[in-house]
Amino acid sequence: MEVDELVVRYGAKTAVDRLSLTVDAGTVTSVLGPNGAGKTTTVETCEGFRRPDAGRVRVLGLDPRADHERLMPRIGVMLQEGGAWSGVRAAEMLRYVARLHAHPLDIDVLVDRLDLGSCGRTPYRRLSGGQKQRLAFALAIVGRPEVAFLDEPTTGLDPHGRREIWQVVRDLRDDGVTVVLTTHAMDEAEQLSDLVHVLSAGALIASGTPAELTKNGADTLEEVFLRITTPSPRERR
Repeated sequence: MEVDELVVRYGAKTAVDRLSLTVDAGTVTSVLGPNGAGKTTTVETCEGFRRPDAGRVRVLGLDPRADHERLMPRIGVMLQEGGAWSGVRAAEMLRYVARLHAHPLDIDVLVDRLDLGSCGRTPYRRLSGGQKQRLAFALAIVGRPEVAFLDEPTTGLDPHGRREIWQVVRDLRDDGVTVVLTTHAMDEAEQLSDLVHVLSAGALIASGTPAELTKNGADTLEEVFLRITTPSPRERR
């Protein structure tokens, strides 16, 4: 994935400001930043759901807008919320999405691994937050995507659920899938990422592996994140 001098505006507000970054094939790349940093806008542009005001974006060599119909079967998208009809049962939704793809994952294996069996017949609106999260993750990967965009994949999950999602993400990478992860969980980014991009005010302010970003005296990626995204006293004024 290549983002080159991307600009996205909402009226007079510039949400993404001449952003350039790359994501290598077969890696887990995390896009981090405080609220309002431009993470979601950047990812939605890469998915083809937002039109850039300037710059160039390519995913799998395709323009996400001009080549949208060709790109969509090759990517998986996990939204932060929603993605299923209110009255549909979890298993029905998963099987429906699987049928849209030529070579989907084994549904029964996926249901068992993500502990969706107990809620398979429950309407979406009655699922717990954690169940909705696991279903959204399953919907994003069931079609065997070449690129998976995962937005806050473990929000609301218990420790066991988080660890299982982490392992599935690692397995996806081992199978050659490119994963683009947006998360506020710094331990998650540190555990999973091959590369981290940190955004602030729509611009890239740091990039590197977790080891590279923490090599100058920081113990954790969270410490680095707070250090580089916290405004100085002068900026607060």
